[in-house]
Amino acid sequence: MEIAFDHHPAAHCENGVTRNLLHFYGYDYSEPLLFGLSASLYFVHLPFIRLAGFPVTSFRPLPGMIFSRATRLLGFGTERHIYFSPARAERKLDSLLAEGTPTGVVVSMYFLPYMPAEYRFHFNAHNIAVFGKDGDDYLVSDPIAMEKVRLSSHDMIRARFARGTYPPMGKLYYIRSLPRRTPDLPPLVRRAILTNCNRMIHQPGPVPWVGINTFDYLGRQIPRFPQQYGPKRAALHLAQLIRMMEEIGTGGAGFRFLYAAFLQEAADVTGIRDLDELSARLTHIGDQWRRFAADAGRVCKNRSSADIDYRTLGTDLKAIGGMERQLFTDLERVVKGR
Repeated sequence: MEIAFDHHPAAHCENGVTRNLLHFYGYDYSEPLLFGLSASLYFVHLPFIRLAGFPVTSFRPLPGMIFSRATRLLGFGTERHIYFSPARAERKLDSLLAEGTPTGVVVSMYFLPYMPAEYRFHFNAHNIAVFGKDGDDYLVSDPIAMEKVRLSSHDMIRARFARGTYPPMGKLYYIRSLPRRTPDLPPLVRRAILTNCNRMIHQPGPVPWVGINTFDYLGRQIPRFPQQYGPKRAALHLAQLIRMMEEIGTGGAGFRFLYAAFLQEAADVTGIRDLDELSARLTHIGDQWRRFAADAGRVCKNRSSADIDYRTLGTDLKAIGGMERQLFTDLERVVKGR
């Protein structure tokens, strides 16, 4: 069985799955718009949760939240399920495919044979869309792949039930009903922007490792890495941070560029032209994230110049935080004023 499903690559896996699923039902929204509607531009550093032995740094909410937030705001009815039984998880996926329902699935990248070797590590928050089954192979739309791919039933089970940090537990999600009326985008866009501003600058409160507070917290921690962990372990901590920024789930700069594109589109949708200037500012902030990642890579590999070290990295991260705090404050003011 094969559902007629269009595959479109994307900058981020869950954005791409969400876009492709909505496109299947005749709703053609851009990836930046869906990311913005989900209000999922975020930043957390969680020292008490470990991934590969190191603290988790994340720039997005938990897997499935982008899909659920964006579709809920637009008025779609959706369902999500997790499973303790691989057999039940497989039966549910097969039954959805049999009824013609393309389905989003959360998997571990380590068990995806079609991935290049350098991307196959234990990361349990990758999203794919499954649109059919041919014999023992599932037909898969992976947004970071250029073409549709196949995944055996055996590998699908291993990927859906991988162990480790944030195990996927067979999670799947799909669209069950369509909006009763065409979504009215201008008020939805304004609401989503204000929600994201609140999550970044107000909701964290005094918690140091959440939202805008994370910049100062992590900016203070990075200069302490060499003394706290020793040279080798400090470099590994920094490498983990770089990997979360540049390789796992689009990360620091990538999400800033994506949200900047959303603000450009939001300016056209809402008529708030000040969003164009804020988009340009966020693009500049994304450039600073990219420079920070490059400098951190040089420090990690012991190839940095004398004026770039753990201390300057901490200072640079706090400076980026200052820019983001001001940007979200201005963004909230501009949208509330309309």
